[in-house]
Amino acid sequence: MGTEPIRDLLRRAKIATMPQLKEALGTQVDMTVFRKLREVGYQTSYSDRGKYYTLAETPEFDAQGLWSHEEVHFSKHGTLLNTCEALIGESRSGYSASELESILHVGVRDTLRKLVTEGRILRQEAGSEVLYLSAEAGRRRRQLAARTAATGDVPAAPISDEVKAAIVLFFALLDEKQRRLYAGLESLKLGQGGDPRIARLLEVDPATVRRGRQELLEGSIEPARVRRPGGGRKPLEKKRRK
Repeated sequence: MGTEPIRDLLRRAKIATMPQLKEALGTQVDMTVFRKLREVGYQTSYSDRGKYYTLAETPEFDAQGLWSHEEVHFSKHGTLLNTCEALIGESRSGYSASELESILHVGVRDTLRKLVTEGRILRQEAGSEVLYLSAEAGRRRRQLAARTAATGDVPAAPISDEVKAAIVLFFALLDEKQRRLYAGLESLKLGQGGDPRIARLLEVDPATVRRGRQELLEGSIEPARVRRPGGGRKPLEKKRRK
């Protein structure tokens, strides 16, 4: 069995799935298809869970190493994991998750978490954004400098794990109103971009943090009563002589 059937199919259609390649070869065995693909040279899509194949000679990759056909996306770097790592490493000023999703046309959040966990990229908060940057220190400094020059956002100082744990523990001891005000206070201490950072740390809505911060700034806080109205000991009444 030669390679011409799948070569003809992929030259005609440009992309194909495994079932289509099996049909072209007249086989039901995946390994037979992969063996023929290796002989002709091929690329696998990073979108659609890698279920599309194309000849290595077909893609006309753009400056970022990307190529698409009929809403199916390919990269010269191969998998989505490798593509995200390469784009971030080669970028001038890093990327946010939404920026990468706009470029790649697929969700990347889980992929970025995996890359950060494996130490292949770094996650850095800068102003109101979360950036993903090169793991190489010198390259990362240049990316941050370029981002700051472009947006004016100053990278936020990291919060240590010990401080994070203390904030979360103390937050859990408060009532609803106190939690809102405390979240607002911590946001004020952080400055620009504090609302989303504290919201992520405490797992609350950023609007809650913003409300607490505004209440503190405006002084629009009604001091809480120590006791509910009518609480406490009842006043003593003089006994009347019968």
